[in-house]
Amino acid sequence: MTTVHAKGRATRIVPQSPDRGVDAASRALELVLTSLEDSKAEDIVSIDIAGKSALGDHMVVVSGRSNRHVVAICEHLITDLKDEGFGAPRVEGIEAGDWVLIDTGDIIVHVFRPEIREFYNIEKMWAAPEFEEGTVLH
Repeated sequence: MTTVHAKGRATRIVPQSPDRGVDAASRALELVLTSLEDSKAEDIVSIDIAGKSALGDHMVVVSGRSNRHVVAICEHLITDLKDEGFGAPRVEGIEAGDWVLIDTGDIIVHVFRPEIREFYNIEKMWAAPEFEEGTVLH
């Protein structure tokens, strides 16, 4: 499932299990999306990769307007994750501010400058349609 978030506050309903409450990955995703929105990240796309990859449960792809904005978005997200008890994520690329990868364990966040995002277009690769077993591709 791919969710595209419009500018401004996104509303997302997360089903709660009556006996467990919201699981850690869902809580982390809500925190990530809220932090990104608060930082004025643009073109927020979340992709459910649970069962498709051992990398995590969700991938979030966003854009910042400039190198400085990309870095600010990332620093704000890292602080929010730590403050909410999710620990320190692994971070790559923050020095350049072109493409920053933040790995929380359950969620992988890619923060791009728009032209870098357009060049790599990674959400298109992950949002490819699923095929049922036995489907023949021509």
